Amino acid sequence: MNKTVKIEGMSCQHCVMRINKALNALKGVQATVSLENKTAQLVLKKEIDEKLIRSAIEDLGYKVTEIL
Repeated sequence: MNKTVKIEGMSCQHCVMRINKALNALKGVQATVSLENKTAQLVLKKEIDEKLIRSAIEDLGYKVTEIL
């Protein structure tokens, strides 16, 4: 299963690395974060609560605007 997460507040590669690390720490998630597109592309090995995805990002100080 794939999901796209739209993220506001990223301004540099350091931001990308922080979010990438946090998302990939979630069990069953493989993430690729794009500064240019302001998104994270997720490949999920199993269903995961969107609240976990949202909090992993927002706890770092960024804003999730949409999860598709």
